[in-house]
Amino acid sequence: MRNLAEFTIPFKGLKLGKHQFEYELDNRFFEHFEYDEFNSVDVKIDLLFEKKTTMMELTFKATGTVNVNCDLTNEPYDQPIDSSLFLVIKFGDEFNDEDEDLLIIPHGEFEVNIQQYIYELVVLSVPAKRIHPGVEDGTLESEVLDRLEELSLKNQKKKNEDETDPRWDKLKNLLNE
Repeated sequence: MRNLAEFTIPFKGLKLGKHQFEYELDNRFFEHFEYDEFNSVDVKIDLLFEKKTTMMELTFKATGTVNVNCDLTNEPYDQPIDSSLFLVIKFGDEFNDEDEDLLIIPHGEFEVNIQQYIYELVVLSVPAKRIHPGVEDGTLESEVLDRLEELSLKNQKKKNEDETDPRWDKLKNLLNE
């Protein structure tokens, strides 16, 4: 996968201290990663990039919404995103990104690409089980919900209690005698 140029930070030319970066994410960003679970995306990334003499500290803050489908009803809804990530970049002999909070890049590097960290930050901030807010508070009207309620275990038990097999009734009478 090729790197998106706007997410590459040339840190060699930056002065020591704090630097602020902002990114607006939309569907095109996630299409680059071939991730198609979001219907639409409106997420803002605020990045505080602090350059120090021997390392760099990056603090990502993601806010906004992604439109996803509910896992129960398949109804689309806007899932709020509010997440953050802290990353330390140090210099070493070779590239190493095995630790999720530490990135080691070779001494000769002059830029760093942060697109993968932004992608993971947003995707992992969406709950694993996506439930429409209307399902939780009971305000969503949906054919799927009506059908699920009709087929629920509570309704099945009521039907089973109302409809008993006459052969069992005869056996119950034997117990009472």
